[in-house]
Amino acid sequence: MHRRWFSAWLLVPVIGALLASGCGSDSARGPYSTDGRTTRNVAKAEDRYQAALAALAVTPPDDRSAEALLRSALGYDLYHGEAHNNLGVLWLKQDRLYEAAEEFEWARKLLPGHPEPRVNLAIALERGGKHGEALDAARTALEVRPGNLAAIKTIAVIQIRESLTDDTTRAHLDAIVTRSNDQVWRAWAERERLKLDTAAAADR
Repeated sequence: MHRRWFSAWLLVPVIGALLASGCGSDSARGPYSTDGRTTRNVAKAEDRYQAALAALAVTPPDDRSAEALLRSALGYDLYHGEAHNNLGVLWLKQDRLYEAAEEFEWARKLLPGHPEPRVNLAIALERGGKHGEALDAARTALEVRPGNLAAIKTIAVIQIRESLTDDTTRAHLDAIVTRSNDQVWRAWAERERLKLDTAAAADR
């Protein structure tokens, strides 16, 4: 079965979101709707989720329809971790930080071996001003997936933006420089690495 993950990072230092659209005639189901039905139907939930993934290529994305599809999936199956994650990304895009964090918490618990919900939770917490908690969330992503580049990027950005650099920061920047395929990320990491080196030399 095809899966696709979404992360809330676009470019440093801007936080954005990637989610796309869809439509569904029966989107009002379960706790994510007004009818209150709670009958679980895993097959229908997956169908709605796959429909949302198929609609991701639509340009420009229709966020309202995307939300309807993801709500529909979760109405059929509250335990669909990927749908929680992707709905959280959509809500993060709308600056609905509390709702986004709740969805990422659901996804984190339902998908214990996946770093993406943890990275996205870190981004939501950072945007809400909870910098320490954001770093903790991103570090748990590295615990479940050592070397995960999205987690490394997230930690490095938060550390530098909030002046919370430590002994790990330069290693994270090194990893971005050597492993990222994105020139914007590499250029940013190289600049910040030079600043750290310059500051360290001045302190000697």
